[in-house]
Amino acid sequence: MTGENTVQETRQVRLRPPGNSLDERAVTWWRTQWLLTTAVLGAALAVPGWLFEPARPWLTAAAGAVAVAGLVCSVLLPRWWFRIHRWEVTDDAVYVRTGYFWQEWRIAPMSRIQTVDTVRGPLEQAFRLATVTVTTASAKGALTIAGLDHELAADLAQRLTRITQATPGDAT
Repeated sequence: MTGENTVQETRQVRLRPPGNSLDERAVTWWRTQWLLTTAVLGAALAVPGWLFEPARPWLTAAAGAVAVAGLVCSVLLPRWWFRIHRWEVTDDAVYVRTGYFWQEWRIAPMSRIQTVDTVRGPLEQAFRLATVTVTTASAKGALTIAGLDHELAADLAQRLTRITQATPGDAT
């Protein structure tokens, strides 16, 4: 009976810090996203301010505030996110840590994985990055690893597919 418990304990998947960081280019990718969002919001405020003189002081001030906040966020937040976001894949599970103020650590046992997808939006393609999404039989939803080198993401998707096919269970 004791030997049986020991075998079950060694197979148990435990929450632990994932060991891999994202690709360094993810920082520039996030900064670009912030700057593009800031530019669009700033223009959405500045153009009407330019067209409608009575609202010009308020809209110009709002556009300036958006520009300053966007620049500060684009400098500080991506580096912070890069330090927090981690991932790792073992033969037993996928480990992901994400979040900003409220960090989330998740484990997806291989037996629970249903699909593995890779996505490359236009900006990700420009930076040679990709996002891997691991869909599981969980109410919490899929695990997402954004900011991986696109070749690493393709290899990871193949590896996960191979491991999950070899793992007993019905992913429910």
